[in-house]
Amino acid sequence: MEIGLVYATKTNHSKKIADSISAALGIEAKNAVQCPSYENIDLLFLVGGIYGGKSLPEMMKFVDMIQAGNVRAVALITSCVSQKMYQEDVRKVLMRKGIHIVDEYQCQGSFLVVGLGHPDKKDIDDAVTFAKNAVEKMSVIQIR
Repeated sequence: MEIGLVYATKTNHSKKIADSISAALGIEAKNAVQCPSYENIDLLFLVGGIYGGKSLPEMMKFVDMIQAGNVRAVALITSCVSQKMYQEDVRKVLMRKGIHIVDEYQCQGSFLVVGLGHPDKKDIDDAVTFAKNAVEKMSVIQIR
């Protein structure tokens, strides 16, 4: 199974999460700013935060560039101070392109003193567990 991992970050929280997933899965984490291109990817992880209620423009630019035939499914990992907002703009673009969204994990983010210290070790460990489960779920789907 071919797996990709892209992150967009303003505070390095998403990079920290992506690097942990990268180490656990043995894949390279790529920054969305570099606009990496993927072909024949079974599962693409998108790791990003919510800032002012929106995904970062760098993430949106990357998602706009994804060609539907090159990515079979996406798993979203989102950090958000309120833990109430998801990557809705990213979801809309992916759904419009017909790309299946496996699931979305949300972890506590921080801004100034709100959520200070997050994402913490537990948040990151939970994101890694989510990623491993998403890979397992896709493996089962591929076997069928």
